[in-house]
Amino acid sequence: MFTILTIDDEENIRNGLADNFELEGYNVAKAASGKEGLSIIAKGGIDLVITDLRMDGISGEEVVRRVTTEYPGIPIIVLTGHGSIDDATKAIKSGAYDFLTKPLDLDHLNHVVKNALRGREQEQKISELQEKLKKSTTTDEMIGKSEELNKVRMIIQKAAPTKASVLITGESGVGKELVARAIHNQSPRKDKPLISVHCAALSESLLESELFGHEKGAYTGAEAMQKGRFELADGGTIFLDEIGEINLTTQVKLLRVLQDKKIERVGSGESIEVDVRVVAATNKNLEEEVKAGRFREDLYYRLNVVRIPMPSLRERKDDIPLLMHSFLREFNIENEKNIKGFDNRSKSAMIKYSWPGNIRELRNCIESAVVMCNGDEIKMEDLPASIRESSEAKVISIPIGITMEEAEKIIIQENLAANNGNKTQTADVLGIGRKTLHRKLAEWEEE
Repeated sequence: MFTILTIDDEENIRNGLADNFELEGYNVAKAASGKEGLSIIAKGGIDLVITDLRMDGISGEEVVRRVTTEYPGIPIIVLTGHGSIDDATKAIKSGAYDFLTKPLDLDHLNHVVKNALRGREQEQKISELQEKLKKSTTTDEMIGKSEELNKVRMIIQKAAPTKASVLITGESGVGKELVARAIHNQSPRKDKPLISVHCAALSESLLESELFGHEKGAYTGAEAMQKGRFELADGGTIFLDEIGEINLTTQVKLLRVLQDKKIERVGSGESIEVDVRVVAATNKNLEEEVKAGRFREDLYYRLNVVRIPMPSLRERKDDIPLLMHSFLREFNIENEKNIKGFDNRSKSAMIKYSWPGNIRELRNCIESAVVMCNGDEIKMEDLPASIRESSEAKVISIPIGITMEEAEKIIIQENLAANNGNKTQTADVLGIGRKTLHRKLAEWEEE
């Protein structure tokens, strides 16, 4: 049974709402002020909040902000006798589910409440399913069996159980966030939060507030206290992506957190202890940044306790076919298609392509190809122009009058040479089994 909290400084309205919702079959809690309401919510068990907008002390708008920030998922319906478009806009922007004016139409209110609780119930079911899925799936989301990727896995296995900071390096799009998730999921902190921060996506003024939080009134627009990412990650892991982009001022404060295990919210002089494992990533050469004076040397050494260099896709070409088929399955489902695979020309073009955008570019390519494909097999014309244009057509000359066996030998040897002797890639391009290729090559060596 759902529990609804009504917050209103008018006793008649509180009691009237309570009577209405009890008749509808809900449990009801009542509060005469915003402060009392927040205290009840903090104890847990509240599924929906209905609050008056204008109250002495903590206003309904502040209740909305606090609940959406500290207890996400609880829908809030705002009531007011002074309704206006501006009030409605502010309430909705703050996170309110809906905005209703007094005097209330109870039938309409009950309808809104029913829809809000139905949405909350669905979110809870989805959350439970995701949690079950998380527990039942592997902690390694990285796709591939290449020697280069296995070296990464080996470092992860050694580093994950420790508290050491980890620095993941590599080009954009290689999957550095997957490495961070693998470290967290294989660590003793796996049941605690993994909080990600894309440092390059935040302005200099916002980054400090996002990392360490701020107090109400700390700066213009800071209308409520907000916890920072370090505080939210307490007990777990924080992933600082594109760490090379943070400014020197924030670097100093980050260094202090790593040294002292304490943070200070913006606008506060009070220190808060945090237990957070730091995993950072960058596509920059931090040694060069240190030499240029753009990155603090002491912070670099604090972050670079364990280093994991993530190889580019062109360094692990053996993994490309596995990634291609994994993305094909994903986008078949998303687009309700049943494409079975790739023809030899498209497969060869993708294996030979340099992939400057790495796995991110490959994933985008497969999504585009699935959308463009009209048959049950992806062909050259379905691929993006950049890949088609980079694939130089190489012609194999087969003389007239030779046997099928001799023609087969020419085709295999020419493809093997084009793939720099890589037998796995050659077998994939030709669409034959690796054992078959090895057998034929062995037979020809004996001739």
